[in-house]
Amino acid sequence: LSCQAGPRPQGRGDHPPLSSPLMKSTLAVLIAFAALTGTASAHVVWTGDFETGDLSQWSSTEEVSPDRLQVVASPVRQGKYALRATVIQGDNPINATGNRNEILYDSFEPLGSAYFYKWSVMFDANYPADNTWQSFVQWHPTALTGGSPNVIFMVQNNEIRFVNGQENDRIYWRTPLVRSVWHDFVIHVTWSDDPNVGSVEIYFDGQHVMPPTHMATNFVGNLNYLKAGIYRDAAVSPQGVLWLDGFVQATTLDDVMPPPPPP
Repeated sequence: LSCQAGPRPQGRGDHPPLSSPLMKSTLAVLIAFAALTGTASAHVVWTGDFETGDLSQWSSTEEVSPDRLQVVASPVRQGKYALRATVIQGDNPINATGNRNEILYDSFEPLGSAYFYKWSVMFDANYPADNTWQSFVQWHPTALTGGSPNVIFMVQNNEIRFVNGQENDRIYWRTPLVRSVWHDFVIHVTWSDDPNVGSVEIYFDGQHVMPPTHMATNFVGNLNYLKAGIYRDAAVSPQGVLWLDGFVQATTLDDVMPPPPPP
């Protein structure tokens, strides 16, 4: 008797051969989709969204104790986790001029580079807003020993402000401080110590609120690293609490622009 196998019937669990037109067409679609997905994700340079459940996405911290910078499950802007930052008068972990508890990311963007950055922040219902400075996101020069960084987002006098410290804290953009709601920031920065080359552009809560505006974004001879949390004038006495979420650095706007809010 011959035991030579004949053609295998195609049942529900069988697939057409790879050489068939159907499989060739299917593979082409999958490869194209994978290429598109890979291209989009390749634009993301860094993610600091706390979805690891800890601070491992960040480089270091400046805090007086671990309870000042806590990864929490609620409230969140996206995903499962966010950061709760707290400052109490007297918190001074590095003998600075003010009170602070901040996380740091050693971004060190090269001069001439340009990136998009996204993050979200919510200020506590009782967040103090005295007529003095309180930074919540800043890019700090590597060797700054005095003065303020060039790129700072702060709260002052019941406003959220973007200021340039090298220009004596010149206010380039401001909006009223609204507490107990999430605010979404997207900024586009060209990093340069030349005021004719460096620039900052701002989107706030999905709206384009500041077009690309030239300014020096680096101190001469310095690169920058990202700091987030609360750094404020030591004269502010009430406790300050805010939440941060969704930090992303990318090379395209599409990778950082949040979707529109639901109706």
